[in-house]
Amino acid sequence: MPSSDTRLLAEALIARRSVTPEDAGCIDLIRERLAPLGFQSEVIDSGPADGVVRNLWSKRPATGSSQAQAAIKTIVFAGHTDVVPTGPLEQWTSDPFSPTERDGKLYGRGASDMKTSIAAFVVACEQFLAAQPQAPLNIALLLTSDEEGPAVDGTVVVCNALRHRGEQLDFCIVGEPTSVRQTGDMIKNGRRGTLSGKLSVKGIQGHIAYPQLARNPIHQLAPALAELVAIEWDRGNAFFPPTSWQVSNIHGGTGASNIIPGSVVVDFNFRFCTESTPESLRARVEEVLNRHGLDYELQWTLGGLPFLTTPGTLVDAVRQAILAETGVETELSTSGGTSDGRFIAQICPQVVELGPPNASIHKIDEHIALADIEPLKNIYRRVLEQLAGQPS
Repeated sequence: MPSSDTRLLAEALIARRSVTPEDAGCIDLIRERLAPLGFQSEVIDSGPADGVVRNLWSKRPATGSSQAQAAIKTIVFAGHTDVVPTGPLEQWTSDPFSPTERDGKLYGRGASDMKTSIAAFVVACEQFLAAQPQAPLNIALLLTSDEEGPAVDGTVVVCNALRHRGEQLDFCIVGEPTSVRQTGDMIKNGRRGTLSGKLSVKGIQGHIAYPQLARNPIHQLAPALAELVAIEWDRGNAFFPPTSWQVSNIHGGTGASNIIPGSVVVDFNFRFCTESTPESLRARVEEVLNRHGLDYELQWTLGGLPFLTTPGTLVDAVRQAILAETGVETELSTSGGTSDGRFIAQICPQVVELGPPNASIHKIDEHIALADIEPLKNIYRRVLEQLAGQPS
């Protein structure tokens, strides 16, 4: 199959060993590619000196439009240049950083997650602006090298800077691999929030033969734990399943079979929908623990708030673009883990995720079907066309 501009750019990105938090020159490549189109780029570095994260905010203001700039909408394409580690190299059929065509697929780390999406962003912008250089639409790209890692020095840093300067965003497409069988068959119009807790319950260590001289924290915790497992936190809604509470780890005891432990530590996590809030979930957990009279400490970590984009301007434009390009009626979904969409949604009212199939992401021999590359780019271009025609 002949190499398209999208594929060539995707291969150039895949060839860069940008294992998180390294960017390996991906952002410079994209910045140089965007400059002739009139994009004004700003690189925002963040993080410790031994692991600097690179972030790119690049925007092309609408030019030549008769509309006042304040009335012109802004669409952002967002993504990440970093990839997860390769795993054992000997298990790869080909070098993960040497993009390789085989059996109608393009292989390489980041092929699906998500360097092809970034390439498709850029080429879609090139083609759209070549056809409509004076379109009444501001276009921006937000890229980071800290999505697969802790995600504390990446997109969230850029969003905070944009909020501080009063930057107005209207629409955002995150290029995460959301599809199942073919590009466009599923998009994410929201994600659940994540709230984690580390619960330490104190007891009194002692000899297991003299329980009257000790206090077993595992026994004390058990009734409260059973109650927490049985709680219906909410019933979800038309877009989200009910909030889920799951225990991931329990640590207690010294390893010896004749010692009552002095403490037990439980790690748990909420994946919560828009029917609950972090405050309500924390309060309900702590009410149970207090009612059971436990001597405990509890540390909370809010990983991200839920977000939801209901059908409207952006969802409609994406649906129409997918249908026109592929003939597929896309499915709206809020399933899966978190993404950087959770940060962008705090400053942008309409956020969706749209990318290629995700079956091979994070796996050995990650790949994308060659037949999915051009449709992805065309869908992004068609979304720009749809939004440029929207009344302000």
